[in-house]
Amino acid sequence: MDWPSIIGNAVRGMFGPEAAIYALAAIGLNIHFGYTGLLNFGQVGFMLVGAYGVAVSVAVFGWSMWVGVLLGIVCAILLALLLGLPTLRLRGDYLAIATIAAAEVLRYFYRSSTLEPLTGGVYGLRQFAGEFFVLNPYPSGTYGWGQVTFDHRSMWVMTVGWGLVALGCLMVKLLISSPWGRVLRSVREDELAARSLGKSAYGFKLQSLVLGGALGGLAGVLMAISIQSVQPDSYDPKVTFYLYTIVILGGASRVLGPVLGSIIFWFIVTFFDAFLRSATSSGLISPSVLDSGDVGAARFLLVGLGLVLLMVFRPAGILGNQKELRLDVR
Repeated sequence: MDWPSIIGNAVRGMFGPEAAIYALAAIGLNIHFGYTGLLNFGQVGFMLVGAYGVAVSVAVFGWSMWVGVLLGIVCAILLALLLGLPTLRLRGDYLAIATIAAAEVLRYFYRSSTLEPLTGGVYGLRQFAGEFFVLNPYPSGTYGWGQVTFDHRSMWVMTVGWGLVALGCLMVKLLISSPWGRVLRSVREDELAARSLGKSAYGFKLQSLVLGGALGGLAGVLMAISIQSVQPDSYDPKVTFYLYTIVILGGASRVLGPVLGSIIFWFIVTFFDAFLRSATSSGLISPSVLDSGDVGAARFLLVGLGLVLLMVFRPAGILGNQKELRLDVR
């Protein structure tokens, strides 16, 4: 077993571009679920429209990438309004149904052959983030130490990604500490009481959905830029459930909960991936027990088992407050 390599892969995973992107999307989901009590099962849909907003703008229409970034965020806001306006006056489960259905409809819509000239169909779009990497301040080469190294492109994406995460956390901290945030929490705890005090629960929930959706769209933009590719099937429902795992792991309704959750989640996922691949290739785990092709599924099985144990022994998450944990929606 090559333990230095296994640990190195895990550390790269916990601080790499994917961890930053998922942390940003989870901050948006935490605004929905943690602070407002909205059960949004379609956060990946906001990521999808954000990613395609920048990809189509550059690869198809030839616009500036920065116009595409703005368009991606605008698309996410419009999606939030489209979903929220008809559903947020109803019970919370209607939003859950609408969001998970919308995310899947959008995925099939973007991969349809009819839209292939615009979206690339099942093949997606590629090579549209040149303007972003032209601004890369890191000279060509690798950075880090020992087994933990990143190339100059990854360093640039990580710098921007974790910078956006820091700004997102600061924004959430300021908003939640403001009167707006206190009303948001009151809506989560008892919507009827908030309405009896003259607060528009519908308006605050819609604002929350738009804000969290915009952060999800921005995460989708960064994901597309990071890999210089968008493909519809990369935005399937399991991404949303990874984000819920991250929020619950770190602690819902905590500013730094999604950040800590993303770091731990990607450390565990990459650790088990490297460990299981090394164990199967070295013969430590027999192919009759676990085939190398099943490693990808096995690592998430172990993550799921860990989440079950967390819910048993620490149901509010690592940073969460048990008094604020609510699994029901209104």
